[in-house]
Amino acid sequence: MVLRGYVPTSEETLQTLAALRLQSLNSDFSTHAPFPRLEELFPPHVLHARLPAPRPDPPPPKCRGARLRAGLLAGGLWGHSLAKQRAERDQRLRGRLREEGASTMAAIVEKWKLLQGMGRPEAMAAYVALVREWPGFGSTLFDVDLRAVRPRRGGEGTGNGREGVALTPLSTQSPVGAGPQRLWLGIGAKAVSLYKPGEPEPLDSFCYGRISSFGASDSSTFRLSVEDRDLLFETSQVDEIAQLLTTYLASTAARRPPQEPAPGPPLDPDPATLPRGLCPVAGPWQRPPPTGSFGS
Repeated sequence: MVLRGYVPTSEETLQTLAALRLQSLNSDFSTHAPFPRLEELFPPHVLHARLPAPRPDPPPPKCRGARLRAGLLAGGLWGHSLAKQRAERDQRLRGRLREEGASTMAAIVEKWKLLQGMGRPEAMAAYVALVREWPGFGSTLFDVDLRAVRPRRGGEGTGNGREGVALTPLSTQSPVGAGPQRLWLGIGAKAVSLYKPGEPEPLDSFCYGRISSFGASDSSTFRLSVEDRDLLFETSQVDEIAQLLTTYLASTAARRPPQEPAPGPPLDPDPATLPRGLCPVAGPWQRPPPTGSFGS
């Protein structure tokens, strides 16, 4: 997850994590120690982000009338010149990338030298301690496109995020008809969270008591129903997401102690009397059918 960029943290921390990994693999610094490739220690996308954005290619020359023949010749020369410019630009970018990589590796090695005497268990513990500082630690992240957020029929809202935390409702951030948003869908043991890629704090988070149902509308569309909203995601990992949610749901239900029905007619709880920090309980869970088709 670190190497794929799924742990949003500073570049300084990423270098420290790389140094701890080297200490765990090779013990104390030595010029004779085997060096892994940089992409096995440090997220490659961080280096690519330092490079300047490529400029768009110039438009081809226009050819009209009697000048068509000359224009075709000019177009061929233009195409050759454009290919040459692209090759030179790519060579410059590769050279810049090598420089950035060498600079980053040097910084990692300097941090590695400072870890002299640290044993492998201590290096591993320090590594995990740094990663655990991210609130989403322990979640499985999926790349998804949020296609739409639509109100459920007859649903009534009971909140727009975690109790005690001010969050902007997703229904206002991505109204029906807006373009899709690339997000991380984090599936954890206690909650489902939505992150903007690279941001450490979630846009919104739902504990399992607030999720009323989920399912696959088709092979690439996943639906998550949260109280008064249906969230539609486009993803190539529909089955993986559904299976993980089912597993966590079963685990949550197994840990929940049985409750005896109270005498008299049931009363809706007053939200003001609920303990802060706990999610209000949603309606009965709608389990997906076991055939692999999770409903529409």
